[in-house]
Amino acid sequence: MNVSRIITAMVALLISVACSGSKKQSNEMRKGKALIVFFSHAGENYAVGNIKEGNTKIVADYIKEQTGADMFEIVAEKSYDMPYSELIKVAQAEKKSGELPAFKGSISNVDEYDVVFIGGPIWWGTYPQVMFSFFNKYDLNGKTLIPFTTHEGSGLGSTVGDVKKQYPKATVTGAFAIYGHEVRTGKSKVLQWLKGLGY
Repeated sequence: MNVSRIITAMVALLISVACSGSKKQSNEMRKGKALIVFFSHAGENYAVGNIKEGNTKIVADYIKEQTGADMFEIVAEKSYDMPYSELIKVAQAEKKSGELPAFKGSISNVDEYDVVFIGGPIWWGTYPQVMFSFFNKYDLNGKTLIPFTTHEGSGLGSTVGDVKKQYPKATVTGAFAIYGHEVRTGKSKVLQWLKGLGY
């Protein structure tokens, strides 16, 4: 009787271990190879003053550190190095006219990525227009897209809907927003969010 119980317990343990390993493997496959695409604005920013490193760049660095993802920073060819009061007027004009500013660099292997984190500040309710230039150039349909933003009260704005509209065949999930003035002391919030995503 005792031998029978021992055998039954061993079989149950083996099944449990096998299932656990299978689950871990499926999670790794689900996540796949990741890329962080972001735009960040240094210089004069609302609430944090003149900064050498943009708020979104800091969050992107946290994500890279935790996930090991590759990074591509969207850098506009035009300069946004100007007083904040002037910047908001430029950003508004770009959005109103539908301008798609050119950006530097390119990604030759975008098809290799399964997951793309998409980050930027909120300028007039959504991502800066230069990010839409990136969206128009690269097809991210079929991938898992994870929007994130830095802001001072706008949250995610319309970024989630805008990404879904741009990439209707992508899975848009796990969006995250953090106040720009919190990023330098709010690493734990970013890590908690990533943990919820399985990283």
